[in-house]
Amino acid sequence: MNQRRRSRISASPVLVGAITCVIAVVAVFFSYNANKGLPFVPTYQIKAELPSAASLVAGNEVRIAGVRVGMVDKVTAKQLDDGRSIAVASMKLDKSVQPIPEDSTVLVRQRSAMGLKYLLLTPGKSDQGLKVGGTLPESQAEEPVDMDQWFNMFQAPVRRAIQKNLAEYGGAFAARGADINQILGDLPPLLRLAEPVAKNLSSNKTDIRGFVHGLAQAAAEVAPVAETQADMFVQLDTTFAALAEVARPYIQDSITEGVPAELATIRNGPRIRPFLDTSAKFMKAFLPGARALGRSAPIVASSFDVGIPVLRSSPQLYDELAPTARSLRRFGDSTTNNQGLDTLITTNEILTPLLRQVTPAQNVCNYLALLLRNVASATSPSDGLGHWVRAISVFPQVGVNSEGGPSSTYATGGGGTIPPATNVNFLHSNPYPNTAAPGQSPRECETGNEPLELPNQPQIGNIPGNQGIVTENQSEAQQKWVTK
Repeated sequence: MNQRRRSRISASPVLVGAITCVIAVVAVFFSYNANKGLPFVPTYQIKAELPSAASLVAGNEVRIAGVRVGMVDKVTAKQLDDGRSIAVASMKLDKSVQPIPEDSTVLVRQRSAMGLKYLLLTPGKSDQGLKVGGTLPESQAEEPVDMDQWFNMFQAPVRRAIQKNLAEYGGAFAARGADINQILGDLPPLLRLAEPVAKNLSSNKTDIRGFVHGLAQAAAEVAPVAETQADMFVQLDTTFAALAEVARPYIQDSITEGVPAELATIRNGPRIRPFLDTSAKFMKAFLPGARALGRSAPIVASSFDVGIPVLRSSPQLYDELAPTARSLRRFGDSTTNNQGLDTLITTNEILTPLLRQVTPAQNVCNYLALLLRNVASATSPSDGLGHWVRAISVFPQVGVNSEGGPSSTYATGGGGTIPPATNVNFLHSNPYPNTAAPGQSPRECETGNEPLELPNQPQIGNIPGNQGIVTENQSEAQQKWVTK
């Protein structure tokens, strides 16, 4: 019976053709809709807001770390409240990646040079997963930059130069696969050494971003002199053309020996570093001395000018030093000389207190010279009656208790009897005037510097105020002493 049925079905061409057509239609339907997902397969559906679709269309792949995890179901436009328009991409993802963290980011990437795109999904670190039908906001979408946009920033001459460079580099790398493989094999040790360097560069303390911004500002500053710099390179070409004649062997040897020199610097750098650090501290400490040396350098130079003739005469001095030393030794061994020196020392100790008080009277006030001058002036002028010191007398004011007659006390006032009558009959006496001696205050030369008008009352002792320390006929040396 079964054989009859099979024979009947196979015997009917119409039935076989109909079944074949149905299978073909189903296969075409499935293949047509394969880009939108296979039917009856459960998926994890989410959405993502994009600043721009960037030619992303339905059916494009969704990848995580380069692995296909789903597809783009559809792409629609959405207008925001501020008037901007954005794209909303609906995705169907495999259930194996559910749930996607809420802080995940998306980026439209280029899959091929023909313009095919895919959506790159980068999972975040949030513990909260995105629910089915949830949407990743626009703030978590990165702005895509396509290769054609990147190349459009170059002008036509630059693009042609890039094409030429690629062609030349292609020729340079051709048939050098073994060398490239060897380079790749030698890279791991280099990368291990470069890892701490990369960490330093990526550290916030390094501020590589600020360094790049600084370079950008520097480039902006030198932009106006770009033509001058270009001319400098033209001149350098002339310079290097001249150097080409001596490139061998001198410059070639310097390049060859440069690598050992650099290696020696790397080996010895840690050893030299403490010395350089100590030298820097020494230079910092030496800076005040260097400034002082700069100020005193003229004095030192003048001392050399004076010292050279003195040194030339020093042999004659050396010849006289030996007999002088012998004479000093005999002088020191003499008992009589020692007794005389002891007596001189005792005399100096006795006179020191007196000289300490008397010396300023001459050194500052010049009183001894003034005394001798006045004595000479009083005894030298004369007339027919004799010298002036013998003929001229000074009479005091006549009045109550005047010094010119009997009195009961010192002159304390009272009108004079000699016209015109004045009230000047007062005693003014200063037996111990200030002579700028130690312990006297203020430091002044009172004798000879009294004011012309004395007060109309008795005045005994020092005159109020400072009368100054300048007197007549002081020498230049005394004036320098006075101003100290």
